[in-house]
Amino acid sequence: MLPYGRQSVDESDIEAVAQVLRGDWLTTGPAVAQFEQDLTKVAGAVDAVSVTSGTAALHVAYAALGLGRGDEVVTTPLTFVATASCAAILGARVVFADVSEDTGNLDPEAAAAAVTPRTRAITGVDYAGHPIDAPALLDLAHRHDAVLVEDAAHSIGGSLDGRPVGSLADLTTFSFFPTKNLTTAEGGAVVGTDPELVARARTFRTIGLVRDPDKLRYPDEGPWHQEVHEFGLNYRLPDLLCALGSSQLQRLERFKARRDEITARYNAGLADVEGLRLPGRREGADPTWHLYPLRVLEGRRRALFDHLRAAGIGVQVNYIPVYWHPVFEDLGYQRGMCPVAEEYYSQEISLPLFPDLTDGDVDRVVDTIRQFLRA
Repeated sequence: MLPYGRQSVDESDIEAVAQVLRGDWLTTGPAVAQFEQDLTKVAGAVDAVSVTSGTAALHVAYAALGLGRGDEVVTTPLTFVATASCAAILGARVVFADVSEDTGNLDPEAAAAAVTPRTRAITGVDYAGHPIDAPALLDLAHRHDAVLVEDAAHSIGGSLDGRPVGSLADLTTFSFFPTKNLTTAEGGAVVGTDPELVARARTFRTIGLVRDPDKLRYPDEGPWHQEVHEFGLNYRLPDLLCALGSSQLQRLERFKARRDEITARYNAGLADVEGLRLPGRREGADPTWHLYPLRVLEGRRRALFDHLRAAGIGVQVNYIPVYWHPVFEDLGYQRGMCPVAEEYYSQEISLPLFPDLTDGDVDRVVDTIRQFLRA
């Protein structure tokens, strides 16, 4: 079976991890600091906080904002459930707004209609790797004394109008799951443009521990002393995985270039096929394509999905609208709230896309699709 996504690991990655195993630190050591420094540069942020997953990154980001009961978060339903559930876990109410039909990203006009005096955050998702309309969403958030969070699980290495993903929002979250644009096996990060928010994220990530003598309530207790002023969780990413991440970051540009080539080959091979809609790309956006979200029209998505799977081609659907999940349904959310997102979901298939995919693999996928739609 040809997978729809897969990690790309080489000997340099293996050696980077082996060096950590030969050293004195397995966790919370120099490799963590190096990875966070490397991420900060790539993202154009003021600082980075590594965490154990993309879901942890969202939880940490929302906790850094102090989200709680009575607060609202406006976000898209066309995403993995964690974008919304991490806010709900903290007690906030999730308000879903519809997406733009070309990119699948949060529509600024729909988001504006969903904002209320209780809105504390607007969270856009870089669907498939295409950056959100950050200027419009940032302006909207700040006009309402809210914060823009960019869920960039799909898009590290991308940019908008020449600015890197990670520098476009107040807080940005990354995922480093194996199928993503680079991997730490499991892992994620929070980066930001506001030093205070990033510092709060770091404290929450580290169980809420405070060690800075200037911030201790009882500084004279002794050199061993540490305090917890607000509750946090242990979301620390170990040195082993951070070493892998720093090694992968050295090849991020190469990964992006290959993903661009594969996307262009799909576009060329499928451009003249009726019944399909290819991924949209807006002016100024330079995505790192994590997914190739093909849309299959005329109600034929399920049949093509089954045909491709039967042919040994791993495809996926991204994503079930978040409020369709029973946990949200049981909270009173109903289908039909975001019709553009629901139509997008009803048509979408993610084709195989990863750096080690060969041109022959791409052509096989294209030929199988073309043969099916001609039948």
